[in-house]
Amino acid sequence: MSNNKNESEEIDMRKRTLIGAALLVLVGVVFGALLVMSFNGVGETFGYSGETVKLGGPAPVPAGDINLLETQNAFIEISKAVTPTVVSVTVTSTPKSKMPDIPFFHNFQFNIPNPQPEKGMGSGVIVTHDGYIITNNHVVQDADKNGIRVKLLDKREFPARLIGTDPTTDVAVIKINAGNLPIASIGNSDSVEVGQWVLAIGNPLGLTSTVTAGIVSALGRDIDVSADRWGIRNYIQTDAAINPGNSGGALVNIHGQVIGINAAIATRTGYNEGYGFAIPINLVKKTAEDIIAYGRVRRPMLGVQLKSAIDETDAHALGLPKPEGVLVNEVLPNSPAQAAGIKAGDVILAVNGKEVDAANEIQILIAEHKPGDVVTLTVFRDGKKSEKKVTLTEIPLSDLASGDQQAQPESAQPDESGQSNIAKLGIAVKPLDEQTMKDAGVDHGVLVASITPGGPAADRTLLENDIITEVDHQKVSSAKDLSDILKSKNKGDAVMLRVLSRQGNSYISRFVAVEIGE
Repeated sequence: MSNNKNESEEIDMRKRTLIGAALLVLVGVVFGALLVMSFNGVGETFGYSGETVKLGGPAPVPAGDINLLETQNAFIEISKAVTPTVVSVTVTSTPKSKMPDIPFFHNFQFNIPNPQPEKGMGSGVIVTHDGYIITNNHVVQDADKNGIRVKLLDKREFPARLIGTDPTTDVAVIKINAGNLPIASIGNSDSVEVGQWVLAIGNPLGLTSTVTAGIVSALGRDIDVSADRWGIRNYIQTDAAINPGNSGGALVNIHGQVIGINAAIATRTGYNEGYGFAIPINLVKKTAEDIIAYGRVRRPMLGVQLKSAIDETDAHALGLPKPEGVLVNEVLPNSPAQAAGIKAGDVILAVNGKEVDAANEIQILIAEHKPGDVVTLTVFRDGKKSEKKVTLTEIPLSDLASGDQQAQPESAQPDESGQSNIAKLGIAVKPLDEQTMKDAGVDHGVLVASITPGGPAADRTLLENDIITEVDHQKVSSAKDLSDILKSKNKGDAVMLRVLSRQGNSYISRFVAVEIGE
């Protein structure tokens, strides 16, 4: 019995000990909580005595209901709507033969193999129901004659004719003979914002009709992808996957509108690393409209050389209250800027009221205008602001880089070589000299100086050095006569040329029919 009693007392003692320990822990917790509640800070040691520490601020964008299914459905609808308007462009080109880069003795004969045709692939965007397609200049610039083909989403294929190119923007326009084609919706690149959703649609790496998604990563990127003196460098940056073959394809917004034409990537491998660049559609649209209407771009010129940006030191030296605007390094002689009173050392703060802080911003704002337009520049000089009205002129054709296949504007006015371009026929002509008239036995006519590859006359039997004496039975004595006759002719009309072609020491008379081009 005594043993049982001792065991019972020992168990009771353990229970009381455990209960006491538990109570002690509870008292400690309560006491600690009271201490925390009594002190909002931790004293001067951390610099927040008597204050509640709070890091960061409120959310910049209020939280909303994000419906992933709706977003997915939007991407699906955009893809269905836009993919049929994006085509695959295949280009065949023949590299120029090249002598070996090694010295050799003249008594050795080297047989250099003929260069073999190469094929490249890009993309394009259909912009009219009758077959005008926008792509990149670098996609088609080296194409052989009749070397451009277009494949639609429905698997139809067409030969394409090069209408014109603009190396300054890396834009080109080609055309296929087809009707009732689906066309892309054109957006407004001026309203594009960093962070918005975009889709890139094209034919990367031979994978036709590929859609990738991303966001607009940056705007106004000044990347130099053209060696052209007048090259415009103002790109939309995106992380939507862009690879070789995407060039010339569409960058579209969440509404399915084209906001850019994909043109370049920044990469160390040659493939996508998340840095793709598209030409803003507002600039592309203006360029393409000029090419379609005139066969080339009428690029407006301001006539200044600009410093890339103004930093704090520049601002201090110039007397600007803050770093802003773009410094004029040089004003070109006989330029619109000089005529308006712009001087080297001026700071351009705004173009037509739109503030500018980089040279490429001014570049694109001017490029979206036409020659003859008047723009208002807000200029800072000697501590004062003033406004200068500048009437833009056209950049001289001789200053614009152009491919051999670029169409030229219709003009009865001869250039420095005496040639006049007749774009509707795709030829250039020049006056006959006395000896040629004597040899041909004529007292009128014009000499065919050159024929534009891929142009209306290129596939006919008209030849360089042929003499055109009549058009539709009307006598031709000058380029102006020829141009005046063609004024009443529309695209798709055909004219009959009376031509004299040299054969040995004499000339033969023949007729050549040519369909009027763009």
